[in-house]
Amino acid sequence: MNTPHVPEQPADDSPSRRGRPPEPICDDAGATHRTWLETVRSRLVASGLTLDELVSRSGYSKTRLSELLRGKGYYPGWEITYSVVKALDIPPWPVRRLWTAAAREAEKDPAWIKNGIQAVQPLGPDQPPTAHFGFTQTMNCPYTAYARAFLQEDQRARRVVGETFDILWLNWDEATTSPETPRHAWQLLRSKVMARAFQRDGHPDLRAAAFHTVAQARIDDLAERMASIDKLAGFFDAIACLPPDQMDVTVLRYLCGIHPDAVHGIVGLPQAIAHTLDHHARGALNGLYPHTDTQE
Repeated sequence: MNTPHVPEQPADDSPSRRGRPPEPICDDAGATHRTWLETVRSRLVASGLTLDELVSRSGYSKTRLSELLRGKGYYPGWEITYSVVKALDIPPWPVRRLWTAAAREAEKDPAWIKNGIQAVQPLGPDQPPTAHFGFTQTMNCPYTAYARAFLQEDQRARRVVGETFDILWLNWDEATTSPETPRHAWQLLRSKVMARAFQRDGHPDLRAAAFHTVAQARIDDLAERMASIDKLAGFFDAIACLPPDQMDVTVLRYLCGIHPDAVHGIVGLPQAIAHTLDHHARGALNGLYPHTDTQE
């Protein structure tokens, strides 16, 4: 009598179990913490390593690594974070910058951050891919100007642009697999800026930009200047209510002073589309504020 064949269940370390996604990231993980953690998690899955193999390569226990991968508990030190980054062959410099920014968001003491960094061997030269370096050199000024229009502070603007470039570096191979790299990068920057911008009635608040226009700065009479600022505040509020692409083109061209021929390359859209967006935006704004010079 033949006994039916019962297939064996795969062991935990069988190929079908390798590279399984970790459990979801905890809800209380901060925005920047989640940014670098998502990259680490995706690299772990792509590597095909099991958690046991990551334990062996990193030198840390399964419990601690599971907590790190979920963003659970206390914010992880740089030493354990770097051990995972090294094990997964992830560029350490962008992760360290993102880790530092997330540590600040988690209100970690500056001495704790510094000591954690010093506990790890030097990382070697900070060398992004050549194409990535060229891209950042080209986009740094317009990206920073755009971020400054919404965030108002130079330091906040530079930080969000730096974060964007570091995320791009970590995912550069993926970002360059399509011809739409500038569009991908712009949408990443935009999402980071909007996450930090003050919101008003569901739109980013651009009214503070009214205090920094060249036109109102030339007005000597205080009452006249305040009236000008009040008018411009309403005008900039209308800009913030435009559809996203129209708003972006308008902010870059008229608030940041970007040359019209350069705008399309920054936002990653064909020139004809960028021109159409500009045309429709100006039409909508002129309908609301017919006597306002867009270039103020």
